[in-house]
Amino acid sequence: MKIRLVNQGIFTPIEDIHSALIPPAEGFYWIDADVDDLEVLQPIFQLHELAVEDCLSEEEQRPKIEIHEGHYFIVINSIRFDDEEIFLRALNIFLGRHYIITVTKQKINELRSLKPILWEEGISRPDYFLYHLTDIVVDNYFLVGDRIEARIESLEEDILMHTKKSHLNEIIGLRSEILWLKKVLNPQTQVIATLNKKDLKLIDDQLQKYFSDIYENAVKIAETFETYRDLMGNLREAYQSSLANRANEIMRVFTALTTIFMPLTFLTGIYGMNFDYIPGMHTHGGSYILLSFMLVLAVGMLYVFRKKDWL
Repeated sequence: MKIRLVNQGIFTPIEDIHSALIPPAEGFYWIDADVDDLEVLQPIFQLHELAVEDCLSEEEQRPKIEIHEGHYFIVINSIRFDDEEIFLRALNIFLGRHYIITVTKQKINELRSLKPILWEEGISRPDYFLYHLTDIVVDNYFLVGDRIEARIESLEEDILMHTKKSHLNEIIGLRSEILWLKKVLNPQTQVIATLNKKDLKLIDDQLQKYFSDIYENAVKIAETFETYRDLMGNLREAYQSSLANRANEIMRVFTALTTIFMPLTFLTGIYGMNFDYIPGMHTHGGSYILLSFMLVLAVGMLYVFRKKDWL
């Protein structure tokens, strides 16, 4: 657990957690904690027991905002896209008048990215801290969306050029993750919409237009992933169509080969019969003549098929 006094974007480490109970003359306290630290934090800051229970739960928490006496409990999801898989990590936030507590189970990159922004903007209020943190989290969804779009385009190109059975597993897996992510985006968008309201006493009214901008971005993200879901459906149809076309190509080649060998088989069948006299049977070099004729016949048929674009 790390306790910092944040004033004008400048961080000052604090050793005694109890000193964070007293509002500072300037700035606010940022407590960056793990879930194990809640045992200490709950009695000191009177954190609601249900909120603490949600933080400790092993089950995946939906994004939400809860209004408790003296503080708000907010859950938003950070996103990562590693090794072609989407990961969501819960970011639990307790917002008070002079403090903000962030509780995570894993490391959240957005918290590290936030520090230079706080210093550059000279932040001295916890609600502005919340705004910039939410803004970074939402912006990362755009970055992940760009990577997913690039993956869809690459997959589409691979399917059109070299269709493989493994492509179907990739399509199904990526589509499932997009559908799962879309379910999370809806409640997260609602959380940001709630932060956009003016009736939250712990959030400055001047932040209204800023949270409104984040809300618009969240709506765009939800619409974008809706489009990705449709694209995955089209990609699956393209895969099935490509397989069908490939099968047709193979059957066309086999049919052409069968057609070419039909007259050759006919000729070998005739000259393989047990008759005493067959025209050309006893001719000197007759076998070479027959083989040459068969070769010319096969090449001629292949030329005709090529010219008619049957092969």
